[in-house]
Amino acid sequence: MHPDKNTQKSTAGNPRFSRKLRRLTPLLLAIATLAHGADDTPRSRFFDPEDGQFDLSEMLLHHKGVLPVPTIITEPAIGYGFGLGLLYFTSAAAKAEARKTSNADSAADTSNADSADASQPGKMKPPNITGVGGMVTNTQSWAAGLLHFHTWDDDHIRYLGVLGKIDLHLHYYGPRENANAYQLSGIGTIQQLLFRLGDSPWYVGPRYTFFNATARFDGAVPDSIRNFERTLNVGKGGIVVDYDTRDNIFYPRSGTYAELEAELARGALGSDRSFEMETLKGYHWIPFSSKWVLGLRADTGFSQGDIPFFAQPYVNLRGVSQARFQDSNQLTAELELRYYLTPRWSVLGFGGVGRAYGNLHSFSDAPTAFGIGTGFRYLIARKLGLTMGIDVAHGPGQNAFYIQVGSAWR
Repeated sequence: MHPDKNTQKSTAGNPRFSRKLRRLTPLLLAIATLAHGADDTPRSRFFDPEDGQFDLSEMLLHHKGVLPVPTIITEPAIGYGFGLGLLYFTSAAAKAEARKTSNADSAADTSNADSADASQPGKMKPPNITGVGGMVTNTQSWAAGLLHFHTWDDDHIRYLGVLGKIDLHLHYYGPRENANAYQLSGIGTIQQLLFRLGDSPWYVGPRYTFFNATARFDGAVPDSIRNFERTLNVGKGGIVVDYDTRDNIFYPRSGTYAELEAELARGALGSDRSFEMETLKGYHWIPFSSKWVLGLRADTGFSQGDIPFFAQPYVNLRGVSQARFQDSNQLTAELELRYYLTPRWSVLGFGGVGRAYGNLHSFSDAPTAFGIGTGFRYLIARKLGLTMGIDVAHGPGQNAFYIQVGSAWR
């Protein structure tokens, strides 16, 4: 989140939230210290000199700190369990500040200048991110993965790489919405490289996805699944077009993010099936004042050809079991209203609906998925605009709990 003028003010004027923050500070400090190691001057590492509040910007950007992201999994699709991710951040701004240690004031000024995008005033440059994580649930589902996001040339080139292995126990819902238990396992990767068009907010580039999949049903294969194969390779290549005017990539207060993906799977790309997929999603944030922000989301997905059942588009909403509403196509809409209690603490409410249609159902006959809920965020790294918090959501016949890093919209 790009800080506005209110970020410069202390939250001391709100004693209730200051007391709550002081209660949370020892726990957050202990977690950060475990990730970073012992330090002789912890206050300079873990508190922001601008407002005196708990903040991990210095530790993450200048002292090679790692942000631990624990997750309590309540996703109905895979059961209940625990996950842990570790995120490491670097930025050109931090490197520039480190080179100017002879003058602290000058270094701070350089950091502020380098963290902004000169071609888009008010926009914070994204940092480079390296992450590792894993999770396990009570259904014996587990997953582990690595990711790296990197920018070059003043954010004119963006790279994303993901490598992961999964072994998940899931359910496939056919036209009668009966839960058919199956196991999906395999190793996959995503490789993407985007190039900025001049100094505009447009990015264009290729994406390649590969997944070596093994699927096994506990019982008979549902009749609605065509051409079932227990083991197959999915290799997709395509083009990605992004439009990005967000003030920061983690928890925007203003701007728009839109992405178009057009991919095809062919034998030449390592795929055992031939099919096509198109995805278009857009998020827009409207700041009504320094306190209120409205977020709007639209998400669509389409597929054609001999697509594996597990790769079909599905409705993705907080409170809705992953892949429960899945078909050849999907359409989803969601809104989120955020209120800032202080410059660091915010609360939010959200709600959305979606339908999956095309093969099992027509659009008019498809069941409607819905998810509603509430949550909160704390600005844990001001210089990155990075927040952490919790969302609690209700969907069709179920409730879910999510630990969030930044916005839920990605």
